[in-house]
Amino acid sequence: MNPRKPCRRLAALRPGDAVAVVAPAGPFDRESFETGLRVLAGRYRVVVHDGLFARSRYLAGDDGRRLDELTAALADESVKAVVAARGGYGALRLLAGLGPKLAGLVPKPLVGFSDITALHLALQGAGWVSIHGPVVTQLATQPPDVAARLFHLLESPDPAPPLRGTPMVAGLAEGPLVGGNLSLLTRLLGTPYLPPLDGAVLLLEDVGERPYRLDRMWTHLALAGVFDRVGGLALGEFTDCEEPSGDYRVGDVLAGLVAEVGLPALGGLPIGHGAVNQPVPLGARVRLDAGAGALEFLEPAVAPP
Repeated sequence: MNPRKPCRRLAALRPGDAVAVVAPAGPFDRESFETGLRVLAGRYRVVVHDGLFARSRYLAGDDGRRLDELTAALADESVKAVVAARGGYGALRLLAGLGPKLAGLVPKPLVGFSDITALHLALQGAGWVSIHGPVVTQLATQPPDVAARLFHLLESPDPAPPLRGTPMVAGLAEGPLVGGNLSLLTRLLGTPYLPPLDGAVLLLEDVGERPYRLDRMWTHLALAGVFDRVGGLALGEFTDCEEPSGDYRVGDVLAGLVAEVGLPALGGLPIGHGAVNQPVPLGARVRLDAGAGALEFLEPAVAPP
């Protein structure tokens, strides 16, 4: 695994700055997109390219269209941040084309979650900070404090307020926050796009995965030595993951898996596919105080203006 690259702080945004919306993964519902876009447009000047609404089976257009749109937005000096329209599936297919271009780009915020985890991990491997947070189609369904926290992350040189979770295994861990969607993380094992994990606080969340599938992916991480390298675990929401006819709960399954690992761990953080998806800066240093039930942010996502 490559050594960790120094964190490259992002330039702070100001209200009215240009923000590009891209669709690097799946196609999306136009109505939820338009309502989410109004939230974003209330703060920034939104840039949307015509190809955004393309559809190719389960993708938002072919790989070439999606990669060109993403790299153009990242390279455009007038664009100060990039926000994903939706997750779904498809970001993984862009990594081979995106990877060689990252060294020549000036870091800027990329916002998204779920399938966008593949892009986040590649960016952390290149030393970027990025923001695990709502996609445009989810933004209007979130409580107002979620958008406020997102704007804080994009604009303020002060670290974000801590998030509260449920203690699972007591202990302290401090390191860069890395991860996101569990399914996507496992798909990058053995590839050059998984960032260094040594000493990291590993964020995990997922949706629609039955407990035995979560167990299988978790065990894959264990067999790959991931839990031997990270310092702590921050678990977000595991939404719609219950076994319909089971006599056990997904929370009990996760608690057992966490106990086997023995690392300091928090569960139930308001991050992921649930009703509240609080944005967090991936690649920035955090302190996980599992005894106190707090995930504290030690660094901002952006540098002082």
